[in-house]
Amino acid sequence: MLKWIECTGKNEEAAIEAALVQLGLDRDDVSVEILERAKSGFLGIGSCPAKIKVTYEVPDEPPQEQPETVPAAPAPQPEQPVEKPVEKVEVSSPPPTPPAAGADDAVVARIETFLTGLLSHMGAQAAPRIALDERGNYQVELVGEHLGGLIGRRGETLDAIQQLTVYAVNRGQSKRVRIHVDAEHYRAKREESLERLARKVAGKVVKYRRNVTLEPMNAYERHVIHTALQDYPDVTTYSVGTEPNRRTVVAYSRGEHR
Repeated sequence: MLKWIECTGKNEEAAIEAALVQLGLDRDDVSVEILERAKSGFLGIGSCPAKIKVTYEVPDEPPQEQPETVPAAPAPQPEQPVEKPVEKVEVSSPPPTPPAAGADDAVVARIETFLTGLLSHMGAQAAPRIALDERGNYQVELVGEHLGGLIGRRGETLDAIQQLTVYAVNRGQSKRVRIHVDAEHYRAKREESLERLARKVAGKVVKYRRNVTLEPMNAYERHVIHTALQDYPDVTTYSVGTEPNRRTVVAYSRGEHR
């Protein structure tokens, strides 16, 4: 076990000697660290003694015997109730709704087949509801319970499901179709949130006349920002960087007409 003391003297040697006398040890039995060197000052004014730290080793103290403890008697356990077997009830996925008029039955079948298999593989209790909007895009709403896992952080899982669906349905087809996949109306809520963010940032850009770079977003989210600010006065938008870290810049346009 190491111990140490501090000593002072008119110089370093005197301080070491005082420490050795106090400890009753030889110079080879200790290690010395000089904390402050002696200063003589001018005509005795401002002088200060030397200060040292002496470290030495002493035998370890024997461990103290711990009193023997007697384990307490175990507390009586309450009688466990007899569990009755619970009948398992299978939860079926909600049935898909018929697509809107005008939809291609073959495309709907490919979308439904792929998504049903994918969702089953993911262990999700959900089913696709497919409709055709006025622009000819296939809108797919995943319907079920506890769909947060299908949405993912900032919709990343939902985007991946959409990309896989678009690839699987259009593979080998001469005519490509556009497919949008949503769950719990996440995309509409996200779009409203992005539009509020865009207007808030644009207000700061005009007020302080300084450009603001937003966090990385996917192509869909960047499009929402661009669209929300396309008619905002004194503001323009553009994107920089590469995927997946491509960002939208909200810039002050200095009153330029766009």
